[in-house]
Amino acid sequence: MHLEIWPGNVYPLGSYWDGKGTNFALFSENATGVELCLFDKDGIEQRLSLTEYDNHVWHCYIPGITPGQRYGYRVHGPYDPASGHRFNPNKLLIDPYAKAIEGDVQNGPEIFGYSFDDPEEDLSFNDADSAHLMPKSVVVDETFDWEGDDLLRIPFHETIIYELHVKGFTKLQPDVPEQLRGTYAGLAHPASIAHLQTLGITSVELMPVHYFLAYPGHLADKGLKNYWGYDSLNFFAPYSGYSYDKTPGGEVREFKEMVKALHKAGIEVILDVVYNHTGEGNHFGPTLSMRGVDNASYYRLVDDDLRYYMDFTGCGNSLNVRHPQILKLIMDSLRYWILEMHVDGFRFDLASALARELYDVNNLSAFFNIVHQDPVIADVKLIAEPWDVGDGGYQVGNFPLLWSEWNGKYRDTMRDFWRGEPGSLGEFAYRFTGSSDLYQTNGRSPYASVNFITAHDGFTLYDLVSYNEKHNEANGEDNNDGESHNRSWNCGVEGETDDPEVIALREQQKRNLLVTLMLSQGVPMLLYGDEMQRTQKGNNNTYCQDNELSWINWEFVEQKAQLLDFTRQLIYFRRKHPVFQRRRWFQGRPIYGKTINDLGWFNPDGSEMTEEQWPIDFAKAIAVFLNGKEIPRVGFQGQRIIDQSFILFFNAHWEELDFYLPEGLQSQEWRALIDTTKPTFIEEGMIYKGTQNVIVQGRSIIVLESLE
Repeated sequence: MHLEIWPGNVYPLGSYWDGKGTNFALFSENATGVELCLFDKDGIEQRLSLTEYDNHVWHCYIPGITPGQRYGYRVHGPYDPASGHRFNPNKLLIDPYAKAIEGDVQNGPEIFGYSFDDPEEDLSFNDADSAHLMPKSVVVDETFDWEGDDLLRIPFHETIIYELHVKGFTKLQPDVPEQLRGTYAGLAHPASIAHLQTLGITSVELMPVHYFLAYPGHLADKGLKNYWGYDSLNFFAPYSGYSYDKTPGGEVREFKEMVKALHKAGIEVILDVVYNHTGEGNHFGPTLSMRGVDNASYYRLVDDDLRYYMDFTGCGNSLNVRHPQILKLIMDSLRYWILEMHVDGFRFDLASALARELYDVNNLSAFFNIVHQDPVIADVKLIAEPWDVGDGGYQVGNFPLLWSEWNGKYRDTMRDFWRGEPGSLGEFAYRFTGSSDLYQTNGRSPYASVNFITAHDGFTLYDLVSYNEKHNEANGEDNNDGESHNRSWNCGVEGETDDPEVIALREQQKRNLLVTLMLSQGVPMLLYGDEMQRTQKGNNNTYCQDNELSWINWEFVEQKAQLLDFTRQLIYFRRKHPVFQRRRWFQGRPIYGKTINDLGWFNPDGSEMTEEQWPIDFAKAIAVFLNGKEIPRVGFQGQRIIDQSFILFFNAHWEELDFYLPEGLQSQEWRALIDTTKPTFIEEGMIYKGTQNVIVQGRSIIVLESLE
């Protein structure tokens, strides 16, 4: 087929259809030539040599090329790994700016730039063609009727996050039509949205949906798949494997419909994004996209040996965020998902890796400066996973303004507290009140702390109280993968049991952890299925388990229904009471009388905690008073916000303890609302006043509400 080829423009990068034709633009600073490869519906390839080259961008415009057109690139240049260059025009490449990608990468020696005859020697050159194993980039029509939809902008302090996997959430959902299960459309289905709404969460945080390497060779050889998706190959295209619409580019429309449906239900969409590395791996990895487009520009190479990659992620490579064009790639991607796909925020995987301009983490790096200055990106929710695997990578509390963080210290402290490990009450108090020791000094607020007990990486809530050890045999790595120090406790029996006392204790521990999470200051995050007793049977690293081990089982039994109902009540309770959602720090200052503050910490006997008691690491019981009459914020119209006051009694000791009301609170009447020894909220709770004791059973919480 004869095609006219016009010069086109350097901007925008990627493929852009203007209604009459399509502009193609590809950045490659070190290439000597670029071929645009067009594929018809039968897979026949037509190669077009690009002759226009400006500002390191190869570009052209082709009239008549319409949405649905499949394409890829072949990039010419030196194959000299020792100098950082791995060009190989025999490898069909995914456009780094493609908005849609059809199919998955298939395995075979052809996708590698070096000869597989000697797999230990990546300096060799492989001239086998890879096109038949490669997915094709797709030209898309970006127009869409949003029907007035916009970002929800739910205040961060009122946010409750639900981390979920697009496929795992609905794959077994019987109320979703079978053909929609495990897809974007399945998540948008009324049955899925009804569950999220009745649960009460405000925001879903989707595990990676950027197009990723689904079947890396080491997993495919074992019959496994990259389920989690933390190996992106493109930062613009939604993964087509989660799409019910199989027309070329249909996943883009389907994703937008999902966002629009969730927004109509009042639910934000936050994306888990992986800009720190790609699925091309280390020097023995395949050549699929950026490695073949311009390896030396896109990747961070070892300064004194450019054959190898800097690896701050444990995944083989690190994106070169020191290069202005790669920074632009990330910023363009973020803006695209906000402006074109209407997502409400991002959680940045291994975010510390993005701060490494030289080697050490620098929270004033170019990446964070650019984000801070960008009027689009700076206006959405930004959440960091504040660590990577490099030296000095654990950076909890060190991210700059605008950023919230997954608070790993919160997770560890609360797990240890409830399993009875030594730990100071001071540490517990800091975590429960928003971790001011981590976030207050640099001007951030309590909602900088995203609190969680469980997340995709590790045990589910069910498994956290059922297993002492990981059981990852299904991953095929002899149980050597995954974290070995889980801070878990099986309550006396490893794994499943029929012992009613063990089962009862496990249910109580789940409620303890959920109540602690939902009543702490900061932003709570719940892992998908924890409210419904989802178990991974002790596997704490299900990254490769795209099966029932990872999917939610929607079949209900009494035990599962009770926990779901309790979680719904608990989330509703949090949302109802602003005292648990403060956007300003506690001051600990007197409000009225001599001893009553906006916050108070007390011993079981009612006496106030002393400075000498905070460091003690064997104490396991404490009471906290939250004064709802003094909340340091006003409503949107300037009105004073007043709430009920609460006393929370925490007893992580194995025996029951008598707690007493603090002296300054004995004149009020207090009603019991929550007792975690019970499977539901208390409808007609006991009233306490004066010096009357409150019996708190071992390993339990009682929450009292003021009746004044």
